[in-house]
Amino acid sequence: MFKLKTTYVSIFTILLLTEIIIALSCKEGFIRHTFGDYLVVLLLYYFLKNFVSISNNVLANITLFIAITVEFIQLTPLLKLIGLEYNSLANLIFGNTFSFTDIIAYVFGYVTILIINSSILCKHFLPNKIK
Repeated sequence: MFKLKTTYVSIFTILLLTEIIIALSCKEGFIRHTFGDYLVVLLLYYFLKNFVSISNNVLANITLFIAITVEFIQLTPLLKLIGLEYNSLANLIFGNTFSFTDIIAYVFGYVTILIINSSILCKHFLPNKIK
C-alpha cells in the first residue's frame, strides 16, 4: 500500500511554498535566478523521495540528472514543438533560457542533499524506515 512519508511531504511543502513566494515576489536577481534553481533540486529530491525506495545517493544522482536534462532541453525548441511555448506553467517548469549558472546552482543543491544525507543530524532525527 502506498503511504506518503510525513517528513518528506513537509519538507517538500515548505520548499514548494518558498519557490512560489520567490516566483511571485522576485522577478530578477540572485534569489530568483540562482537560489530558486538551487532550491528546485531539493524540492524535486524530496518530492521523489515520497514515491521511490532507493538509496539516498542514487536518488540524489537521478535528481541532478533530471535537473540538468531539463536545463539542456532549454537549448531545443521542445515547448514550441509540443505547442506550449506560450504556456506560463510549462515555461516556469521547463524554463526557456539555457544558463550554465543554473547547472552550477543544481550542483550546489545536489551537494547539499549529499551533505544532509550523510550528516549525523539526519541519522538521528529521521526515522530509519524513511531514510
